[in-house]
Amino acid sequence: MLHNHTLEKLHALKLSGMASAFAQQLAQPAHEELPFEERFALLLDQEILYRDNRRLSRLLKAAKLRVTACVEDIDYRHPRGIDKSFMRTLATCHWVQRRQNLCLTGPTGSGKTWLACALGNQACRQGLSARYFRLPRLFEMLRIAHGDGSYPRLMNQLAKADLLILDDWGIQKIAAAQRNDLMELIEDRHGLKATLIAGQLPVEHWHEFIGEATLADAILDRLLHNAHRLSLRGESMRKKTQKLDGS
Repeated sequence: MLHNHTLEKLHALKLSGMASAFAQQLAQPAHEELPFEERFALLLDQEILYRDNRRLSRLLKAAKLRVTACVEDIDYRHPRGIDKSFMRTLATCHWVQRRQNLCLTGPTGSGKTWLACALGNQACRQGLSARYFRLPRLFEMLRIAHGDGSYPRLMNQLAKADLLILDDWGIQKIAAAQRNDLMELIEDRHGLKATLIAGQLPVEHWHEFIGEATLADAILDRLLHNAHRLSLRGESMRKKTQKLDGS
């Protein structure tokens, strides 16, 4: 009965990980042979692990990454221009913590989205918040937000993410209103948070993509200053996968 009260108190204090570990200790008599300090340390370790796992689940859910990917599964077999040492550096997420940007470009099927999501996943695993958007979809969300009054709240959410991933960059021309929204977004994050840009369009064509010269200069100055760059090349990974599968 005393044990039940203890479990209830642990749950009441929101120490669910510790409560679960305590219940496991009660179910395994071998734990009674351990000194009190060791048993208590095990309870604390389980509580920390429980909280870390909950935080990771919450961060990944909020990130809404397009694909499930992790840096440990990066395929280096195909010559895509991916340097292992550079990827190890990116995987530390120091660039995110230092509020730097990453420009990830390459042809269709080269794995840009997958790599972007893998780095987003890595950021979440290190306790950093991430958000993934396809740029055309984000522009549509911002257009609707202007109309229903939720624009300030949405922009505030975008500004707060430790890592903002903008995928499908440069696949279509942008209108004046979209250009202004992009400027506001990049300005809000400049020097404060990290942004990852992924798209087919080479960096040297971004100025033309953005359009209006003055805004293009301002946006690119903020995006590209002190930014890391990864340019993929080679045949589509989808085609290579089909060949390996024999299809």
